[in-house]
Amino acid sequence: MGGLAAEGLRRHYDLVFRYVRRRTRSHGEAEDVTQDVFAAAAAALAHDVPLTDEQTLAWLYTVARRRLVDETRRATRRIGPTDAPLELAPTPESEYGPAVAQEIGRALAELPDPQREVVLLKLFDGLSFAEIGARLAITEAAAKMRCVRGLEQVRSSLRREGIEP
Repeated sequence: MGGLAAEGLRRHYDLVFRYVRRRTRSHGEAEDVTQDVFAAAAAALAHDVPLTDEQTLAWLYTVARRRLVDETRRATRRIGPTDAPLELAPTPESEYGPAVAQEIGRALAELPDPQREVVLLKLFDGLSFAEIGARLAITEAAAKMRCVRGLEQVRSSLRREGIEP
């Protein structure tokens, strides 16, 4: 594998690992799947097919998605008829009800724009504080502080309404 190709893959490793980690049960499982993805990438690069940086990343995501599907199929086959069924965690709506969801939405809406933006990017987009900082042109520490303060304010608001988060 050439130096430029190897550097291109290294640049994308963290992105692909985070993609896989959000879809697996453990850090170790995510590492295994990501390793499979990059092993496939190394084998494909032996054929010297020139790809742009964007094409490389899109291809890596496709390989990762396929590996995740393969892992799910393997895990499903390992569960036998005598195994206990998996218990799913209750969804927020079934556990708390729509009224609580409305209160959470109201509490988020009351946040100052800078805090709300960081909290939403962290919780719903799954971005790291470094990524949030880069996107909003603030430091990583500032992103962390805005998130912490925003979540504290949401908790306080929910407690005032009698909801214990």
